[in-house]
Amino acid sequence: MSNAATQGVPTDFDQQPLAPKTLAREAAAEFLGTFVLIVFGIGVVAQVVLSGGGAGGILSIHIAWGLAVAMGVYIAGGVSGAHLNPAVTLALAVRGRFPWRKLPAFVFAQFAGAFAASAIVYLTYREALQAFDGGVRQINGSHATAGIWSTYPQNFLTTFPGGFIDQMVGTALLLLLVSALTDEQNFAPPPRLAPPLIGAGVILIGACFGFNAGYAINPARDLAPRLFTSLAGWGSGVFLAGNYWWWVPVVAPCVGAILGVYAYDLLIRGRVSGERP
Repeated sequence: MSNAATQGVPTDFDQQPLAPKTLAREAAAEFLGTFVLIVFGIGVVAQVVLSGGGAGGILSIHIAWGLAVAMGVYIAGGVSGAHLNPAVTLALAVRGRFPWRKLPAFVFAQFAGAFAASAIVYLTYREALQAFDGGVRQINGSHATAGIWSTYPQNFLTTFPGGFIDQMVGTALLLLLVSALTDEQNFAPPPRLAPPLIGAGVILIGACFGFNAGYAINPARDLAPRLFTSLAGWGSGVFLAGNYWWWVPVVAPCVGAILGVYAYDLLIRGRVSGERP
Protein backbone atom coordinates (compact mmCIF):
# COMPACT_ATOMS: atom_id res chain seq x y z
CA MET A 1 0.00 0.00 0.00
CA SER A 2 1.35 3.45 -0.90
CA ASN A 3 2.48 5.88 1.78
CA ALA A 4 -0.21 8.34 0.64
CA ALA A 5 -2.92 5.72 1.09
CA THR A 6 -1.75 4.83 4.61
CA GLN A 7 -1.97 8.50 5.56
CA GLY A 8 -5.52 8.80 4.31
CA VAL A 9 -4.59 10.89 1.25
CA PRO A 10 -6.68 10.03 -1.84
CA THR A 11 -4.47 8.27 -4.36
CA ASP A 12 -6.76 8.70 -7.36
CA PHE A 13 -7.12 12.48 -7.23
CA ASP A 14 -4.67 13.16 -10.04
CA GLN A 15 -6.39 10.57 -12.21
CA GLN A 16 -9.74 12.35 -12.10
CA PRO A 17 -10.22 14.22 -15.39
CA LEU A 18 -11.06 17.89 -15.34
CA ALA A 19 -14.59 18.80 -16.33
CA PRO A 20 -15.03 19.87 -19.95
CA LYS A 21 -13.80 23.39 -20.61
CA THR A 22 -16.43 26.07 -20.87
CA LEU A 23 -16.09 29.83 -20.87
CA ALA A 24 -17.46 29.86 -17.33
CA ARG A 25 -14.80 27.40 -16.15
CA GLU A 26 -12.06 29.34 -17.92
CA ALA A 27 -13.24 32.57 -16.31
CA ALA A 28 -13.37 30.85 -12.93
CA ALA A 29 -9.79 29.68 -13.41
CA GLU A 30 -8.71 33.23 -14.30
CA PHE A 31 -10.46 34.51 -11.19
CA LEU A 32 -8.74 32.02 -8.89
CA GLY A 33 -5.35 32.28 -10.58
CA THR A 34 -5.41 36.07 -10.39
CA PHE A 35 -6.63 35.88 -6.80
CA VAL A 36 -3.64 33.72 -5.87
CA LEU A 37 -1.25 36.05 -7.69
CA ILE A 38 -2.55 39.19 -6.00
CA VAL A 39 -3.20 37.81 -2.51
CA PHE A 40 0.44 36.76 -2.17
CA GLY A 41 1.81 39.79 -4.01
CA ILE A 42 -0.07 42.35 -1.95
CA GLY A 43 0.38 40.22 1.14
CA VAL A 44 4.15 40.45 1.03
CA VAL A 45 4.03 44.24 0.60
CA ALA A 46 1.66 44.49 3.56
CA GLN A 47 4.04 42.44 5.70
CA VAL A 48 7.04 44.57 4.78
CA VAL A 49 5.29 47.94 5.18
CA LEU A 50 3.34 47.21 8.34
CA SER A 51 6.38 45.70 10.04
CA GLY A 52 8.45 48.77 9.20
CA GLY A 53 10.82 46.58 7.23
CA GLY A 54 11.32 44.21 10.12
CA ALA A 55 9.68 41.29 8.35
CA GLY A 56 11.19 41.53 4.90
CA GLY A 57 12.40 44.05 2.39
CA ILE A 58 12.62 44.81 -1.30
CA LEU A 59 14.22 41.43 -2.05
CA SER A 60 11.45 39.48 -0.36
CA ILE A 61 8.90 41.56 -2.28
CA HIS A 62 10.52 40.71 -5.62
CA ILE A 63 10.81 37.02 -4.78
CA ALA A 64 7.26 36.74 -3.46
CA TRP A 65 5.77 38.44 -6.51
CA GLY A 66 7.69 36.07 -8.78
CA LEU A 67 6.56 33.03 -6.83
CA ALA A 68 3.00 34.39 -6.75
CA VAL A 69 2.99 34.53 -10.54
CA ALA A 70 4.27 30.96 -10.74
CA MET A 71 1.62 29.70 -8.30
CA GLY A 72 -1.13 31.54 -10.16
CA VAL A 73 -0.04 29.99 -13.44
CA TYR A 74 0.00 26.52 -11.90
CA ILE A 75 -3.50 27.10 -10.53
CA ALA A 76 -5.13 28.23 -13.78
CA GLY A 77 -2.82 27.12 -16.57
CA GLY A 78 -4.47 23.82 -17.41
CA VAL A 79 -7.91 25.38 -17.78
CA SER A 80 -7.59 28.95 -19.06
CA GLY A 81 -3.94 29.25 -20.04
CA ALA A 82 -3.40 31.47 -16.99
CA HIS A 83 -3.31 34.92 -18.53
CA LEU A 84 -3.92 36.54 -15.10
CA ASN A 85 -3.43 39.92 -16.74
CA PRO A 86 -5.79 41.87 -19.02
CA ALA A 87 -2.81 43.16 -21.01
CA VAL A 88 -1.81 39.57 -21.80
CA THR A 89 -5.35 38.66 -22.83
CA LEU A 90 -5.59 41.73 -25.04
CA ALA A 91 -2.22 41.15 -26.70
CA LEU A 92 -3.08 37.54 -27.51
CA ALA A 93 -6.42 38.63 -28.97
CA VAL A 94 -4.74 41.30 -31.11
CA ARG A 95 -2.28 38.69 -32.40
CA GLY A 96 -5.11 36.32 -33.29
CA ARG A 97 -4.21 33.76 -30.65
CA PHE A 98 -7.23 34.27 -28.43
CA PRO A 99 -10.89 34.69 -29.36
CA TRP A 100 -12.16 38.24 -28.94
CA ARG A 101 -15.51 36.89 -27.75
CA LYS A 102 -13.83 35.52 -24.61
CA LEU A 103 -11.95 38.70 -23.76
CA PRO A 104 -14.68 40.42 -21.65
CA ALA A 105 -15.19 37.35 -19.45
CA PHE A 106 -11.45 36.89 -18.89
CA VAL A 107 -10.84 40.55 -18.09
CA PHE A 108 -13.81 40.72 -15.72
CA ALA A 109 -12.63 37.58 -13.92
CA GLN A 110 -9.09 38.96 -13.59
CA PHE A 111 -10.33 42.22 -12.09
CA ALA A 112 -12.72 40.37 -9.78
CA GLY A 113 -9.94 38.06 -8.57
CA ALA A 114 -7.66 41.02 -7.84
CA PHE A 115 -10.43 42.85 -5.97
CA ALA A 116 -11.25 39.78 -3.87
CA ALA A 117 -7.57 39.31 -3.05
CA SER A 118 -7.36 42.95 -1.97
CA ALA A 119 -10.23 42.44 0.44
CA ILE A 120 -8.68 39.29 1.91
CA VAL A 121 -5.33 41.00 2.53
CA TYR A 122 -7.15 43.91 4.18
CA LEU A 123 -9.15 41.55 6.39
CA THR A 124 -6.05 39.60 7.38
CA TYR A 125 -3.92 42.65 8.16
CA ARG A 126 -6.67 44.93 9.47
CA GLU A 127 -5.40 44.99 13.05
CA ALA A 128 -1.79 45.43 11.96
CA LEU A 129 -2.93 48.28 9.74
CA GLN A 130 -4.73 49.87 12.67
CA ALA A 131 -1.60 49.59 14.82
CA PHE A 132 0.55 51.09 12.08
CA ASP A 133 -1.50 54.17 11.11
CA GLY A 134 -3.87 54.57 14.06
CA GLY A 135 -6.88 54.23 11.81
CA VAL A 136 -5.97 57.19 9.60
CA ARG A 137 -5.63 55.80 6.10
CA GLN A 138 -2.87 57.70 4.33
CA ILE A 139 -1.69 57.81 0.73
CA ASN A 140 1.51 59.79 1.36
CA GLY A 141 3.84 60.25 4.27
CA SER A 142 5.71 58.09 6.75
CA HIS A 143 2.59 56.09 7.59
CA ALA A 144 1.27 55.76 4.06
CA THR A 145 -0.39 52.44 3.39
CA ALA A 146 -2.22 52.88 0.06
CA GLY A 147 0.95 51.68 -1.68
CA ILE A 148 0.42 48.24 -0.15
CA TRP A 149 -2.40 47.71 -2.61
CA SER A 150 -1.49 49.75 -5.69
CA THR A 151 1.55 51.36 -7.23
CA TYR A 152 2.47 55.03 -6.94
CA PRO A 153 5.27 56.80 -8.82
CA GLN A 154 8.39 58.35 -7.38
CA ASN A 155 8.14 62.13 -6.99
CA PHE A 156 10.55 62.71 -9.87
CA LEU A 157 8.63 60.56 -12.36
CA THR A 158 6.33 62.27 -14.84
CA THR A 159 3.01 60.62 -15.61
CA PHE A 160 3.75 60.99 -19.31
CA PRO A 161 6.09 60.23 -20.90
CA GLY A 162 8.24 58.91 -18.05
CA GLY A 163 5.71 56.76 -16.22
CA PHE A 164 4.05 55.59 -19.41
CA ILE A 165 7.38 54.44 -20.82
CA ASP A 166 8.23 52.71 -17.54
CA GLN A 167 5.07 50.58 -17.57
CA MET A 168 5.17 49.99 -21.31
CA VAL A 169 8.77 48.74 -21.23
CA GLY A 170 8.19 46.49 -18.22
CA THR A 171 5.15 44.83 -19.78
CA ALA A 172 6.82 44.48 -23.17
CA LEU A 173 9.68 42.64 -21.49
CA LEU A 174 7.19 40.41 -19.67
CA LEU A 175 5.49 39.42 -22.92
CA LEU A 176 8.83 38.82 -24.62
CA LEU A 177 9.72 36.37 -21.87
CA VAL A 178 6.29 34.72 -21.79
CA SER A 179 6.34 34.34 -25.58
CA ALA A 180 9.74 32.66 -25.49
CA LEU A 181 8.97 30.41 -22.53
CA THR A 182 5.78 29.11 -24.15
CA ASP A 183 7.00 28.81 -27.76
CA GLU A 184 7.45 25.12 -28.49
CA GLN A 185 8.93 25.98 -31.89
CA ASN A 186 11.78 27.81 -30.23
CA PHE A 187 13.63 26.68 -27.09
CA ALA A 188 10.79 26.60 -24.57
CA PRO A 189 11.09 24.42 -21.46
CA PRO A 190 8.59 21.60 -20.77
CA PRO A 191 5.21 23.18 -19.96
CA ARG A 192 5.37 22.27 -16.26
CA LEU A 193 8.63 24.18 -15.90
CA ALA A 194 7.38 27.34 -17.56
CA PRO A 195 5.56 28.83 -14.52
CA PRO A 196 8.60 29.17 -12.24
CA LEU A 197 10.63 30.56 -15.13
CA ILE A 198 7.92 33.12 -15.89
CA GLY A 199 7.97 33.94 -12.18
CA ALA A 200 11.74 34.36 -12.39
CA GLY A 201 11.16 36.77 -15.26
CA VAL A 202 8.89 38.85 -13.02
CA ILE A 203 11.59 38.88 -10.33
CA LEU A 204 14.05 40.06 -12.98
CA ILE A 205 11.75 42.86 -14.14
CA GLY A 206 11.12 43.95 -10.55
CA ALA A 207 14.78 43.91 -9.63
CA CYS A 208 15.77 45.90 -12.72
CA PHE A 209 12.78 48.15 -13.40
CA GLY A 210 10.87 48.40 -10.13
CA PHE A 211 12.34 51.65 -8.81
CA ASN A 212 10.36 54.21 -10.82
CA ALA A 213 6.84 53.06 -10.02
CA GLY A 214 6.71 49.55 -8.62
CA TYR A 215 6.32 47.46 -11.81
CA ALA A 216 2.56 46.93 -11.85
CA ILE A 217 2.70 45.73 -15.49
CA ASN A 218 -0.86 44.43 -15.08
CA PRO A 219 -4.04 46.56 -15.22
CA ALA A 220 -5.98 44.20 -12.92
CA ARG A 221 -3.16 44.08 -10.40
CA ASP A 222 -3.24 47.86 -10.01
CA LEU A 223 -6.73 49.18 -10.78
CA ALA A 224 -8.81 46.62 -8.85
CA PRO A 225 -6.82 47.07 -5.60
CA ARG A 226 -6.91 50.85 -6.12
CA LEU A 227 -10.68 50.72 -6.41
CA PHE A 228 -10.77 48.63 -3.24
CA THR A 229 -8.71 51.19 -1.30
CA SER A 230 -10.95 54.00 -2.49
CA LEU A 231 -13.89 52.17 -0.95
CA ALA A 232 -12.10 50.92 2.17
CA GLY A 233 -11.08 54.23 3.73
CA TRP A 234 -8.40 55.87 1.59
CA GLY A 235 -10.94 57.76 -0.50
CA SER A 236 -10.85 59.22 -3.98
CA GLY A 237 -7.34 60.54 -3.41
CA VAL A 238 -5.97 57.21 -4.61
CA PHE A 239 -7.06 58.25 -8.11
CA LEU A 240 -5.68 61.78 -7.80
CA ALA A 241 -2.26 60.94 -6.37
CA GLY A 242 0.84 61.04 -8.51
CA ASN A 243 -0.70 63.53 -10.93
CA TYR A 244 -3.57 61.17 -11.75
CA TRP A 245 -1.20 58.21 -11.97
CA TRP A 246 -3.98 55.60 -11.86
CA TRP A 247 -4.51 55.39 -15.63
CA VAL A 248 -0.87 54.72 -16.49
CA PRO A 249 -0.71 51.14 -15.08
CA VAL A 250 -3.94 50.46 -16.97
CA VAL A 251 -3.17 51.79 -20.45
CA ALA A 252 0.61 51.50 -20.75
CA PRO A 253 0.77 47.75 -19.98
CA CYS A 254 -1.75 47.09 -22.77
CA VAL A 255 0.44 48.96 -25.24
CA GLY A 256 3.58 47.29 -23.96
CA ALA A 257 2.09 43.80 -24.10
CA ILE A 258 1.12 44.22 -27.75
CA LEU A 259 4.56 45.59 -28.60
CA GLY A 260 6.23 42.70 -26.80
CA VAL A 261 4.27 40.03 -28.65
CA TYR A 262 4.80 41.70 -32.01
CA ALA A 263 8.52 42.15 -31.37
CA TYR A 264 8.92 38.48 -30.50
CA ASP A 265 6.98 37.29 -33.53
CA LEU A 266 8.84 39.59 -35.91
CA LEU A 267 12.39 39.14 -34.59
CA ILE A 268 12.28 35.49 -33.45
CA ARG A 269 9.53 33.80 -35.43
CA GLY A 270 10.20 35.90 -38.50
CA ARG A 271 6.58 36.77 -39.24
CA VAL A 272 3.91 39.20 -38.18
CA SER A 273 0.76 37.36 -39.29
CA GLY A 274 -1.40 36.15 -36.43
CA GLU A 275 -2.46 32.61 -35.68
CA ARG A 276 -6.18 32.04 -35.36
CA PRO A 277 -7.05 30.02 -32.23
